Amino acid sequence: MWQQIYDPFNSIWLSALFAFLPILCFLACLVFFKLKGYQAGFLTVVLASVIALFVYDMPWNLVGASFVQGFTNGMWPIAWIIIAAIFLYKLSIKSGSFEIIKKSVMSITPDHRIQVILIGFCFGSFLEGAIGFGGPVAITAALLVGLGLRPLQAAGLCLIANTAPVAFGAVGIPIIAMANLVGVEAHSVSAMVGRMLVPLSLSIPFFIVFLMDGLKGVKETFPAILVAALSFTATQFWSSNHLGAELPDIISAIVSLAVTTIFLKFWKPKNIFRLDGETHFSEDNTLNFGDVLKAWTPFILLIVCIIIWTQPWFKAIFDKDGFLSYTSISLQFSNLTSGILSPSITGIGEAKPLSLGLGIDLINGKSVAQAGTAILLAAFLTIAILRIKAEDAAECFWATLKEMAIPCLTIGLVVAFAFISKNSGMSTTLGLAFAHTGDAFAFFSPIIGWIGVFLTGSDTSANLLFGTLQQVSAQKLGVSEALFLAANSVGGVVGKMISPQSIAIACAAVGLVGKESDLFKFTLKYSIAFIILIGIWTCIIAFFLQGIIPEVVAK
Repeated sequence: MWQQIYDPFNSIWLSALFAFLPILCFLACLVFFKLKGYQAGFLTVVLASVIALFVYDMPWNLVGASFVQGFTNGMWPIAWIIIAAIFLYKLSIKSGSFEIIKKSVMSITPDHRIQVILIGFCFGSFLEGAIGFGGPVAITAALLVGLGLRPLQAAGLCLIANTAPVAFGAVGIPIIAMANLVGVEAHSVSAMVGRMLVPLSLSIPFFIVFLMDGLKGVKETFPAILVAALSFTATQFWSSNHLGAELPDIISAIVSLAVTTIFLKFWKPKNIFRLDGETHFSEDNTLNFGDVLKAWTPFILLIVCIIIWTQPWFKAIFDKDGFLSYTSISLQFSNLTSGILSPSITGIGEAKPLSLGLGIDLINGKSVAQAGTAILLAAFLTIAILRIKAEDAAECFWATLKEMAIPCLTIGLVVAFAFISKNSGMSTTLGLAFAHTGDAFAFFSPIIGWIGVFLTGSDTSANLLFGTLQQVSAQKLGVSEALFLAANSVGGVVGKMISPQSIAIACAAVGLVGKESDLFKFTLKYSIAFIILIGIWTCIIAFFLQGIIPEVVAK
């Protein structure tokens, strides 16, 4: 039994410096040396393993098991979701449906600025609320490239658009998991997250258009942006405060998409902005409702399958006593779950097995119940309904596998690094260092979540990793726990756009494999700017707006 060491040098800042070295390595590899994603991931894993072995005294077999655990988790469910999503997209192209989809979107608006709002922001938020795990960015970025956006811009804009819904992603799992960990009702944390996200959710649509076409573009499309931003933010605020953490993304996305689409029936921008230089947009009278409905079949089926897959009754049939339980495949890393003790970060109480502290040490491969399988089912139904030839479908699937080989390797390596960092205690070292900042912790609280999502690629994992730390810090500083717990999640959402995992997924979706450094540089500056503003916003709430913090209800 090996016990994690959080401060190997008996100096938390020196220990944090060594814990930060793998992150610095990854940044340098992408930004300065412009290495490919899998190369940067490999070097980062090597450095993290060396530090885990020789600085944190982690046994070599646990380092190896952590690598296997992380790499497998990268393949399942993350890569599985992306492969299925890209396959579905390729089927829509092969069948000819995507050309009709393009025409139908153009009939709403040919303006790329508004198309990014409708698809990247609204539709992406729905997908984030339903499946998460990078699937929304992959699907929406691919759609936007098909509509004429440049691959790098489509990927970058979708990563930025995907910030607002991340905290409530995958039916609220990030918040629910953290609330269960720290022993508070999820509703209070959900309400605080909804309140903290108001400025971010309002600003993201405007910011996306600004990046595309500057202030001129914002002025020309202001009414449409305002409708999309207000409808999404108001619905997200209301649902997070009154319904809980499960539905804000899905409800907000549907309301915003519907309201904005209806608004565009009565209002059009004076100037049409296109990144592909296209200037002629003739009315296409050949489209009828039946053609459009058939063309959108792949994505309608995607939505239907995802909705079914998220229902409690459906998940129950794959549980231990369910009649499809035999389809479950669990990979248990017993030497990790029983071989690592995680000391209390408060310094009070006995060290506990790592599984009790984080709860993500098992890769539960419920084969059929995974969201990737829902997308794959939508793909098979698409093949049948659109009557795609078997050889054409097989060609699409083989092309998807070939395109995704390197991205899957990249994803596996960066998630392996995340698990080595978590299991060795390096991630906790970084969080504890920030906890030593006293009253300034209000500023650093969301930065901890930001770092957590960068490391793990998941707001859920970051919340599980640092939730207890945020709770204890709030208690010590006399601040409501709800604020710092929410800040961890809200800070994490803007870390998603620079997470190596997210970068690899986005590049794979738009055909930029090997160009991860370009996308990373595109999003890095905006992520840093957002997290600084969120830190300031958290300080303002902590010291001047305590009245908006909901009361925390313990379980």
